[in-house]
Order: sequence, then structure tokens, then C-alpha cells
Amino acid sequence: MIIEPRTRGFICTTAHPDGCEQNVLNQIEYIKSKGKIDGPTKVLVIGSSTGFGLASRITSAFGSDASTIGVYFEKPPSEGRTASTGWYNTAAFEKAAHEAGLYAKSINGDAFSNEIKDQTIELIKKDLGQIDLVIYSVASPVRTHPDTGVRYKSVLKPIGETFTNKTVDFHTGVVTEVSIEPCNDEEIQNTVAVMGGEDWEMWIDALKKENLLSDDFKTVAYSYIGPDLTDAVYRGGTIGKAKDHLEATSSTISDKLKDINGKAYISVNKALVTQSSSAIPVIPLYMSILYRVMKDHNVHEGCIEQIQRLFTERLFLDEVPVDEKGRIRIDDLEMRDDIQAKVSELWQKVTTENVMEISDLEGYRNEFFHLFGFNFDEIDYTKDTEEVVEIPGLQ
Repeated sequence: MIIEPRTRGFICTTAHPDGCEQNVLNQIEYIKSKGKIDGPTKVLVIGSSTGFGLASRITSAFGSDASTIGVYFEKPPSEGRTASTGWYNTAAFEKAAHEAGLYAKSINGDAFSNEIKDQTIELIKKDLGQIDLVIYSVASPVRTHPDTGVRYKSVLKPIGETFTNKTVDFHTGVVTEVSIEPCNDEEIQNTVAVMGGEDWEMWIDALKKENLLSDDFKTVAYSYIGPDLTDAVYRGGTIGKAKDHLEATSSTISDKLKDINGKAYISVNKALVTQSSSAIPVIPLYMSILYRVMKDHNVHEGCIEQIQRLFTERLFLDEVPVDEKGRIRIDDLEMRDDIQAKVSELWQKVTTENVMEISDLEGYRNEFFHLFGFNFDEIDYTKDTEEVVEIPGLQ
């Protein structure tokens, strides 16, 4: 079939298998171009099919020759209907990994469930014995608690008072003002239940109970802080409460890992175009301006550049550099004073009329479509494409 992008708000309902493969191959080539990494050897990535999770799996495999298991929740293809983008990403990654002689298997299902945890544990026991790194990169708007059966739904809301600021429809370039009503206490609790650290801790507890974690084991979950500009809707809002819980959980997990000399880290990453971030009002406009400023200063990074730097300049050093709260910071370039000062200056000026001139909205839009396998120069999108693609290592 001929596959074209079909968008609905901040999501694309189609994905292009050849474009997704190109996206994965580009990231693999970047990692290979940077040389070998003295990093992990056996890796579990929970939330491995897109964004930072995918970049972590690619960096582990093609930087460190690591054996990897990926856990994700993606929609498979059927005749005349495309898969979700993470399905095609995983198929491309595992194909490339197997061609390179690397172990790569995966499990498709709800990472929050006990069943998927049990299935993953059995696969590790059978094939790898123990693992030395777990990346936790789950981005889901809902979670059914595995023990109680209660279904929680997260919200993107400020706390305390209505938040009003600029936003942009990145499809049309229209800059408008958006107001978001504040949350209630139940919505905070629900968001923490979905996006906080409980499930991460449950994964590590389950793996440790079965003696599947090696000595000097590391686990990393990803977080974001951002500038004052986005604080009310992000770090100071419901998501921020969840991230606070996630970060507190890293200390709890580290305490539980002391007997194997293990450690849990939070990596605070840069603002990047993901399916999750596209849904947050204000953020796409902030990122469009940020991209322009960081590219002008020649310090822009995508997911793969961020994770390569995390592995080589932070996580696998003898002494892991952290901030005063024990967090790894690879948002350091985004948060530079000169970068943020210029972003704030342009934010005051931006309108529908000048948004294309003073921001990188085109770059933001391009990266959004890249997520779904579109807008790659190497791909002829007028050609028929086989939409039914198998994942080589799917269990």
C-alpha cells in the first residue's frame, strides 16, 4: 500500500515502515561513528520502542555490543493497516542487531502488568542469566495497577491556579493563547500513580528477587525539569509531582541495591520532540524556539546524541557526576544561561506572523513526522510499501 501521514491533533495515526527503518539506521550509524563505549553487556529496556528508550537500546547494542531485551506496548500491523511506529522501529532495530550478530529479543505488552514482568523474567533466566543495566522509559497516559486492578489516568494540568500562556498549532503555525484549568487532588494522585516511580520499583524488586541483577548493576529512569517558562504546566504541575515521585524512588531503589553495589539514577534529559511532549500545551512552541537557539549555537541534540553522551560522559564513568539532588544532568546545554536568555527574549516576540522566522517550527514539525517514519529524503513515499512487517525477536 501507499502510506501517507494522517494526523489527528498531536498524533499521527499512520506510520511508514521504511521511514521508521531509516530513522533507526540513522541512529545506529551515529552510534557506530562515535566509537565503542565501555558500557553495559546485558540490558533490559522497559519502554524500548520510541524516543529515549529506543535510543538507549541502540546505544547499548551498537555502542557496547550489548545483548538487549526490549519491552514495549505497540499495535501490530494488519493487511491494509499500518502498525504503530514503535512496532516498525523495533522490527528495524532487531533486524539490524541480528545482522550484526547481536542478541536482541522483545516482549510486546503492558509493562505495568505482572504477566509481562513474569514473561520478561523467564526470558532473562533462559537467555541472559543476569543483567547489568535496566533503562526505564515508559510513557503512557494510563495505568492499570497490577495488584488492585484500579485504572489510573494522568492529566497535564497546573496546580493551584489557571495557567495562561502562548502555544502553537505546529501543523498550521498559528500562535494563540491557551488557558489550562488547575487540577484537583485526585488528578495529582492519579498522575503520580501512572507516571511516578512505583512501577519502576516493582520491576527492580521483581528482578532482584529472582537474582537477575549483576554486581555493580545500574538502573536509570528519565526525567525533565525545564525552564521557568514551562514550569506551571510541567515541573510545577501534575507531571512535576509524578517526576518528584520518580526521583524520590531512585533513592529507595538505590538503598535496596546496596548489597550488590547497585545504583539507581535519574537522568534529566533535554526537551525533545516525542509523542508525549507533543501533547503538552506551550511545550511545542518552547521547543521550536529552543531548537532555533541551540542550532544557532551549534549545541542542538536529538535523542540519540543525548543518550550517547549519557553513556560516555556520565553513566559509565568511575565516578558518575550528579547534581545536588543526585541526578545526572544531560539537559546542561538546554539550561545554559545564554541559551535560556535568548529563548525568553524570542518568546516575548513570537506571533503567528513571525513564528517561522524566529523559531525552528519547521524543524520541530519535521522531527514530529520523523517519529512516524515520514519526511526522510532517502524514502520514496510514492512507492507501494509492505505494511505487514514481522519483529524478528518478538517472543
